[in-house]
Amino acid sequence: MPIKGVTGSELTQREWAFSFFLVTTLFFTWGFAYGLLDVLNSHFQTVFGISKLQSTLLQLAYFGAYFLWSPWAGVIMKRVGYKKGIHMGLTLYSLGAIFFWPSAKFEAYGGFVGCTFVIGCGLSTLEVAANSYIAVLGSPKYAAARLNFSQGFQGVASFAGPLIASRWFFRGKNATTLDTVQWVYLAVAGLGVVLNILFYFCHLPEISEDALTQEMQEKGLDDDIGPFYKQYRCIFGFVAQMCYVGAQVGVAAFVVNYLVDQGLGISQSKASTMFSLCQVTFTIGRFVGVVILKWVDPALLLSFFALMCSISSICVSQFSGWVGVGFLYTLFFFESICYPCIFTLGTKNLGKHTKKGSGLIVMGVGGGAWYSPAQGGLADKAGTRRSYLVPASGYLAMLVYAVGLVIDQAVKGGFRFYNVEEEEVLRIAMLSASDGLVMLESAAKPPSAGKSAKSVRREDDESEQDRDSGSIEKHGSMEKDYQPPELIEEVK
Repeated sequence: MPIKGVTGSELTQREWAFSFFLVTTLFFTWGFAYGLLDVLNSHFQTVFGISKLQSTLLQLAYFGAYFLWSPWAGVIMKRVGYKKGIHMGLTLYSLGAIFFWPSAKFEAYGGFVGCTFVIGCGLSTLEVAANSYIAVLGSPKYAAARLNFSQGFQGVASFAGPLIASRWFFRGKNATTLDTVQWVYLAVAGLGVVLNILFYFCHLPEISEDALTQEMQEKGLDDDIGPFYKQYRCIFGFVAQMCYVGAQVGVAAFVVNYLVDQGLGISQSKASTMFSLCQVTFTIGRFVGVVILKWVDPALLLSFFALMCSISSICVSQFSGWVGVGFLYTLFFFESICYPCIFTLGTKNLGKHTKKGSGLIVMGVGGGAWYSPAQGGLADKAGTRRSYLVPASGYLAMLVYAVGLVIDQAVKGGFRFYNVEEEEVLRIAMLSASDGLVMLESAAKPPSAGKSAKSVRREDDESEQDRDSGSIEKHGSMEKDYQPPELIEEVK
């Protein structure tokens, strides 16, 4: 049964602000869980005496859940709407967290892996809902900026997770026990329950895909969007997201090991604190990105950040000591905007396919399931530092996607440096085509017999003026709002 709803542009300012900040609270939820995950990776190596490769089962379970569950979450969301989808995600999240308690009591590593899978299913559902909702909650021009702002709070929570772990997991007798783990995850489960209750009593306007499609048609952006399998921007966005997230997860999973192995006298507790500072750098990058994306084209900015991620990852693998640590912090900064930009660029103007496309892009988070084991295997054989060559491949794949989008945009509407509305590009193309047609018609018209060249030129000028007047009436408000004659090339 189709869900009745509105578009973001139809909400009042108060409704928009309430919906935006309510959904943004969810970003803190999975940021905290993700921040704890990477620290647990190192903690379980100590408690259970397992190798780095074996410890990546946590990442395999967490991100494997994204890969397996996200498409279904998108389908379910299409049927029941955003709000019920959020309830389902928070319920799964709380269930997975609460079962950390018996897993800690029985010291069952397999139990932790299973619980992490359930948490991953819940968080993937929340990501499909929240990322998609924020992206369509307003003008597509600022979708990347909005999502970067909301994702910034995920970065804040990612910083809080390792900070708590450094105080609780690695101090005194806690360094070799699981007592504090069960209490922390009990609190995580409680947070999920509180948020679930909050969303139950709050009114969250439903953003309708049908309304989005109609709005796009009115703007001339969706004459025939076609079937989902032809949405190549989204499909390649999934591939780019899978490679990027895989690289990001691999980088974060071995930060503690990397810092300890540098021979700088860094303990596990101090390394966990430094990891928190890496997340602070990441979060700062998110909020800096919000400001930059207000003016700079998202695809162009993503290209630059992807290039810097590739260079930084290679440098981390090649330089030891504090130089390598410095490049590690640089890498975290340039990772900041990548996920939100890939998501918004991949789901842009999908109309009726928005929720399905969101599910596919979030499915790309599953790349973290296989990058970490690959990096862990190399770390066991060649050392943690050399293993950072593995993430570089993911950043290079993201770079190819971003550059491809820049080229595609340049071919269709000219090179963009500034962030503009799609309607503005369409307007330029329509006006250019109209003026070019006039020029072609004038050039093809032969001189009338018995008339002087001067007389013919005068008649052509008058005819061109008449056509220009008709063109202005035809385009209406588009010509009124936008008159850039210097940008329109005449077709000769």
